[in-house]
Amino acid sequence: MLKLYNTLTRKKEEFKPIKDKKVGMYSCGPTVYNYAHIGNLRSFILVDLLKRVLKYNNYKVKHIMNITDVGHLIGDTDTGEDKIEAEAKKEKKSAWQIAEFYTQVFKEDLQNLNILSPDIWCKATKHIGEQIELIKKLDKKGYTYKTSDGIYFNTGKFKNYGKLAKLKKQDLQAGKRIAMGEKKHKTDFALWKFSQHPGKRQQEWDSPWGIGFPGWHIECSAMSMKYLGEHFDIHTGGEDLSQIHHNNEIAQSEAATGKKFVNYWIHGAFLVMKKGKMAKSKGNFIILQDVIKKKIHPLSYRYLTLQTHYHKQLLFSWENLENAQNAYRRLKRLVHETKDDKKINSKYEAKFLFEINNDLDMPGALKILWELVRDKKANGKIQAIKKFDKVLGLNLLEEEKEKPSKEIVELAEQREKARRETNFELADKLREDIRKRGWQVEDAAKGYKLVKI
Repeated sequence: MLKLYNTLTRKKEEFKPIKDKKVGMYSCGPTVYNYAHIGNLRSFILVDLLKRVLKYNNYKVKHIMNITDVGHLIGDTDTGEDKIEAEAKKEKKSAWQIAEFYTQVFKEDLQNLNILSPDIWCKATKHIGEQIELIKKLDKKGYTYKTSDGIYFNTGKFKNYGKLAKLKKQDLQAGKRIAMGEKKHKTDFALWKFSQHPGKRQQEWDSPWGIGFPGWHIECSAMSMKYLGEHFDIHTGGEDLSQIHHNNEIAQSEAATGKKFVNYWIHGAFLVMKKGKMAKSKGNFIILQDVIKKKIHPLSYRYLTLQTHYHKQLLFSWENLENAQNAYRRLKRLVHETKDDKKINSKYEAKFLFEINNDLDMPGALKILWELVRDKKANGKIQAIKKFDKVLGLNLLEEEKEKPSKEIVELAEQREKARRETNFELADKLREDIRKRGWQVEDAAKGYKLVKI
């Protein structure tokens, strides 16, 4: 029995799909104006784990992920410049070039982290017609109003607005210190923004209301419903999206259709640093290429994220990441030393299934894997590891193809000699030198082992 924590109900629930053994899942993808930082990527590892667990439980998953390539304004408050247009000016490129470049980089990051691709990628700019049609439905039902800068959704007319974030009724009223502009309520949001100077924006389209571009929120409703229907199973995203973006999706979707939008809302917690939340706006962020440049394998970062439950914030440090890499390499070595290939170990298989079905408890699943690997009496290990890795995605049975050069081996021998002579200062220096060259020395009871980073 698979249980998931549903943000909408604030409790762990048994997962029951709308259609037997078929799951429709939509994930909020990146706004492609910059690199995705490793905190963003933690959210997409969660999406991957959820999809893998569903498949492990024999569900057929239809997974949709959007690419926001227009409409996400700086500040997320329906004001300011479009993030992609702003980056285009900065880099002296077209908005289309910026979006395409960062889309491809994002897809490469997913591949490096062994994250399964969605069944459908959908770009906001390729679905302008669907967004306009959805706004027209809302307009016809009386949920919209016009201001000098766009068409807005009237949250005051939607019953239970903010139910995902548990917003209180008084939060919908205008506050003295809230910059309202022409909004009727401070929570009202733009469905369509008018171009201030038509012809100057790189991305703008004709609409029944004037030349402009869609608001950030409308795209997800239009695209998810196009590919999954007006009512589907699962919607995922980072915990920050549960406060505004996903509440707005619910409001505009349910106002347009009169149906419940999504059954299960799954949100992952932030990755944080000592300075606080990792964020591009604050300049304190690390991208996956920074990790790779430090000779740390991307799957070591994936392993790090598995050590903390997705509901808990993950404290990042380079030391924590290096420790995760050491553990990951040690695990792979033990797996490769395992020879038993009999029928799958049913006892450990049942334990593993319990952990992953308990709201994706990956720390618990890792614990079971380590117990299996270290259990000298257990049989059926290889088949169990192979099956577990379909969820964990760590490529545990993949062989290291590259062999160390003669120079690396000589450095390792010098280090081993220094270690035997208790010259630990020199041994540590040589170990670091080897690591900088892309290899890691792992000490064993007899001698050492060189592992490619």
